[in-house]
Amino acid sequence: MTSLDELIAKARLLLSEGHSPGQIADELSLSMETVTWLLTQKKGDVAPKDVSIDWTVVSSNALLLDDVARLMLHRYHCATAPKPGEKTFSASLGNVVIVGIAISGIPIATLIAQTEQVKLAIYHPAKQSTSEKPTGSMSGNFSAIAGERCIIVDDVITSGKTMHEVVDHLRRHKATPLAIWVLFDKRGLKEVDGVPVYSVFRVSRID
Repeated sequence: MTSLDELIAKARLLLSEGHSPGQIADELSLSMETVTWLLTQKKGDVAPKDVSIDWTVVSSNALLLDDVARLMLHRYHCATAPKPGEKTFSASLGNVVIVGIAISGIPIATLIAQTEQVKLAIYHPAKQSTSEKPTGSMSGNFSAIAGERCIIVDDVITSGKTMHEVVDHLRRHKATPLAIWVLFDKRGLKEVDGVPVYSVFRVSRID
């Protein structure tokens, strides 16, 4: 079985188990366009340009996941450290709320919030909604974000659509998005609507 055949099989299995296409896209770290193609493709159809990322070796191991969370934290501090002659650098994030994007951003955000001893909020993106008019929303079981300075955390930027959605949601609810932290960035984005992106890995497809 080829890697493409395996992806098709995984996508169809997840669909049969009740996952929505949006949830499948998150599970497989693929765009909605790619997931739609995997579920409906016919012989001879051209596959969308996408890159599959399987990091389950890390995400399924709590110790390795904690290492990744700390790596993302250090990545941010290294990127924002002052140059010689500038003001003294503080390794603390200060008073912020870590916003984890469901699903895969939640464990990473939780570990970062625990390390920094700051508040944790959870965002459910619109693509995971099963309502007639899908919209994104904050979980009511975690920190509120109104008036807060926020750092957005997820595992992968695929198309960037979810990140635009989260930034817009935070601003409309009187929160200030300070930065976006991701493990993998498939788009090579430096910022989203003026919010800087700090990725650990940039993934590019060369055709």
